[in-house]
Amino acid sequence: MKFSYLYPLFLCGVAAFNSPSASNQHVTGNKIAEESRSEFMSKIGLIAGASVLANFPMPAEARGRATLEGSYERYTPRIVTGGQFFATDLRKLIEKNDWAGLKAATSDPPKKSKADRAKIDGGIAERASQAGGFSDARVLVAADLLAGSFSDNSITSKTKKMQEQVVALREVVSGINQAALVALGEESAGGGVFGFGGKKPSQAELAQTIRALYAKGGTAYNQYIFDANDELPLSLKKLPYLK
Repeated sequence: MKFSYLYPLFLCGVAAFNSPSASNQHVTGNKIAEESRSEFMSKIGLIAGASVLANFPMPAEARGRATLEGSYERYTPRIVTGGQFFATDLRKLIEKNDWAGLKAATSDPPKKSKADRAKIDGGIAERASQAGGFSDARVLVAADLLAGSFSDNSITSKTKKMQEQVVALREVVSGINQAALVALGEESAGGGVFGFGGKKPSQAELAQTIRALYAKGGTAYNQYIFDANDELPLSLKKLPYLK
């Protein structure tokens, strides 16, 4: 630790030491020196102590809390909005077996094209608007980043629990998207996908599959919210569960 900031304080202390009051001029030189030395050391101790506290690094907990609050404000709107979409719009698409709608709801934006590079913002705004209402890019990336904000120097059990649910949700989103592609004839169901072996699953079988995935996703989302709200600082509002 550097103590260069003590030098001007040291000079202030010397100034106080060399400024005895006029009423004490008759006191012997030794007594003046003794009292002044004591006052000087006392003042230096108080000033230096205050300066050390002012320059001491912020505790890791305080730094982590500041980071958490920023991440909370940045990512929770996407997570909450995604949950609302899951409980309403996505549910309706599941009930109707709306394969085109399910494909759009769970798809990420297209990759950056040459046309995007020619745009002022690189096509970021337009591509972001093309992300599905409960896609990885729109919701789960935010959920993953929020989970990470509950850790500082090492990964906490809270972060691990939340990230486990993000993994489960990614499997759900990927599964629903793939089922929609198969139902639309845009992808083959080869390789035993969905547990149907090598045969192409029927519409009824795909419908049953997406309903099971939806139920799994709802459980994972609510568990994620439970883990996020557990011991959440009082300054932050608890996140809502699916209704």
